[in-house]
Amino acid sequence: MTVSSDDELEGLRRIGRIVAEALEAMGRAIGPGMTTFELDTIGRDFLERAGARPAPEMVYGFPGATCISVNEEVAHGIPGERRIAPGDLVNIDVSAEKDGWFSDTGASFAVPPVTRAVERLCRDGRRAMWTGLRQVGAGKPLSGIGRAVGAFAKKNGYTLVRNLASHGVGASLHEEPTEIATWPDASERRIMAEGLVFTVEPFLSLGADFAENDGDDPWTLYSRPRALTVQYEHTVVATRNGPLVLTMPGQ
Repeated sequence: MTVSSDDELEGLRRIGRIVAEALEAMGRAIGPGMTTFELDTIGRDFLERAGARPAPEMVYGFPGATCISVNEEVAHGIPGERRIAPGDLVNIDVSAEKDGWFSDTGASFAVPPVTRAVERLCRDGRRAMWTGLRQVGAGKPLSGIGRAVGAFAKKNGYTLVRNLASHGVGASLHEEPTEIATWPDASERRIMAEGLVFTVEPFLSLGADFAENDGDDPWTLYSRPRALTVQYEHTVVATRNGPLVLTMPGQ
């Protein structure tokens, strides 16, 4: 969507803050021994107390309020009886709706003890996301996001999962512009209009370049080749002054 009024922007800010604070609460709660279902329940309870509805469940019938992916799982992991263990890498993706507005955010969390490689991967996953966000602005090419993230990944010795893209969001969970690459894409010709709302969510990896479903369930995606992968995601508005990030807690 393209923001056209202060009321629309305020609605987007409200749901952006809610999903950001739900993600923050879940991140604080992660600990060895808890199940991913228990972690998901924390997110569900937070969203419901804020008057928001979990978007994956509402829109797609996903079997959980949030997506929780552990280690070899890259995205769309189903909350369940899997117990989080020391050393696990846990990705949480939170999206929700309130008053007709949608927002989407995510982050990866390493459960201590953390190896130096995983600590660096998480740090650089955040840096990759912000590298992309700095390319956001009215009148700028969408391709600038993927070029910048791709250069960052190459310089620092990482790969990027190239079949999980950023997307438009706001009036619905997934909308135009679709398939916004967070890797270099020579075919991308679109320009960011002022007020355009979308996500920036690179998947930075220690070797994977693809995500696939192995057939055990219709949702969970795994890295190919198998390699630890992190995702960090914000919902953003393109403005004449650059990116306006909507999914920051407390804003």
